[in-house]
Amino acid sequence: MKKDEEQMHQYLKAIGFDNINTRYDLKDLMEDVEAGFTHQTIVSYRPGEDFCELRREYGQCIGVSLCGELDDDDNFYPDYYFPYFEGSGISTYADIAIERKIEKEQYVGMCEDSKIGISLIFTLQNGIEYMRERQAGFTAGVTTSVTLSGLALSGMILLPVLKDESRLKSEQEASDNRKMLLNAARNGDQSAIETLTLDDIDIYSQVSRRLANEDVFSIVDTYFMPYGVECDLYSIMGEILAVRHRTNSATGVELYQMKLNVNEMQFDVCVPAEEVMGEPEIGRRFKGTIWLQGYINF
Repeated sequence: MKKDEEQMHQYLKAIGFDNINTRYDLKDLMEDVEAGFTHQTIVSYRPGEDFCELRREYGQCIGVSLCGELDDDDNFYPDYYFPYFEGSGISTYADIAIERKIEKEQYVGMCEDSKIGISLIFTLQNGIEYMRERQAGFTAGVTTSVTLSGLALSGMILLPVLKDESRLKSEQEASDNRKMLLNAARNGDQSAIETLTLDDIDIYSQVSRRLANEDVFSIVDTYFMPYGVECDLYSIMGEILAVRHRTNSATGVELYQMKLNVNEMQFDVCVPAEEVMGEPEIGRRFKGTIWLQGYINF
């Protein structure tokens, strides 16, 4: 494995590997994945070489993916690895752009969903499947859906914002209206751009007034915003729709897998139970930083 890939992946801890502290621990884990993989996918790559992905599950919906090259004699040369968490359901039907990373055969996806209002960038979980589809010529102009999921190292549980029926209805109408305006603005509608600008100024002044005697998390119900300089990290807060208790089969670390509603977009998040402040329950809110992954449903 390449020198820079021998460094520990920060988000291994998010799926329960809190015992990987040295290069030797990581080497043992990679050997375990290679020897006991549960899934193998191979795609033709270059003359005399195939590209291969080995996946080993370490619990329900979680595991480690090890990717590399396979020569004619079936010798495997690892290139890189990453922890994964498989989400459920469909998060978005938005158009997706896919780009290869500069230094390795790994892919990132980008989609613009009007519910979020920003371009979502995520690490592609099924990059090898994308390579196969691209070789077969199936990727051009095909409408697909994406299942998003997030890995979090820690998080905090917040109580929900109290809302009555009329407030919920007015918020839904405002959200629908904003989505229509965003779509129109993307298509170059000048009046939609002006309306959105005025709306933003109005929201800013309302929030500024309320902040004088209210807590920010009682004003902001949910958010989804880029975090730091890495393009696929996001700071999020969303309503918990479901909570499942899971365990990493190799380490015994307890995990929470939660389905969240963030800005009307639904996706799952996996986080070590010990690192969550508070007790997650349906209706409460989860706040944390996630590494966003996506699975394209070809």
